Amino acid sequence: MRIVLERRSDVELSVIVPVGRRQTDAAALYREYKAGLDELGQSYEMIYVLDGPRDQYATSLRELLAQGEQFTVVALAREFGEATALMAGFGQTSGRTIVTLPAHHQIESSEIAKLARAVEQSDLVIGWRSPRMGGFFERVRRSFFHRLLLWVTRLDFHDLGCGARALKRRVLEEIHLYGDQHRFLPLLADRFGFKVREIAVKQSPRDRFTGRYHVRDYARGLLDIVTIFFLVRFTKKPLRFFGVIGAATLAVGALAVAWLVVERLVFHQPLAERPALLLASLSMVLGLQLFALGLLGELIIFTHGRATKDYQIDQVIRRDESDTGRSATVP
Repeated sequence: MRIVLERRSDVELSVIVPVGRRQTDAAALYREYKAGLDELGQSYEMIYVLDGPRDQYATSLRELLAQGEQFTVVALAREFGEATALMAGFGQTSGRTIVTLPAHHQIESSEIAKLARAVEQSDLVIGWRSPRMGGFFERVRRSFFHRLLLWVTRLDFHDLGCGARALKRRVLEEIHLYGDQHRFLPLLADRFGFKVREIAVKQSPRDRFTGRYHVRDYARGLLDIVTIFFLVRFTKKPLRFFGVIGAATLAVGALAVAWLVVERLVFHQPLAERPALLLASLSMVLGLQLFALGLLGELIIFTHGRATKDYQIDQVIRRDESDTGRSATVP
């Protein structure tokens, strides 16, 4: 199903609701979101993106459309992930400001206006459900995840799992999301130089996750953190990472080989049947390979660097040609 209403040029706010595996009653949640958006007093549009076959949710949306409600529904051919669903929904938006909301209860609908107003002073605002409900294990898991991200990226956030965000249109025009990168949108936006804020919002009392996280979910999360680590800190400088590790590994191997040579020449120790010689030699080879990998990455970036952009111009200040005594600011 793909129902697209006529796009309007006077829309101020576009709301994207990606519908994945976790979802609640579509009609009830829609009315709550609509009530929260009406408090803004701005023109808005809503885009639902069905990430894969969501027949029950699609049926509920069709019923709402039949009742005269106005929104857009985009159905993806299969399940691609929330990040891809957000980008697909963004392609249908018209507003200058984008709000993303989950397809299940996370925050009180009255907090939507708070997010939308806060983005006027920033480029991206993410919700921080505070005070946060949940059991002891859930609090420990969240704390470990965010502390690990703080150590890896040096950026301090408290609730990256919250799907309620407000951002200016240019953020998604510059950043392309895929996989599970929707959780790390604030980190990627900060890397591009966008102004990112986290504000406290009231958590919905119905925000309850009744499922269970499996080992593969934690493994994927750790792999995602490794990916973000490289994207945020070493995208344009791979030699600083691989070069340091490679040089250290090469140095350790070289010192070990040198000591074995001294033992052979000075102390007449035999080298045959000594695993230390093999390990030292392998360390030297591994170190050279890591260093070469970082150098190869630098060459690729140097060759294609002009085609990539990882910065964002905040404003340009120049002298006004009509009046040399004034300056003009171009956002």
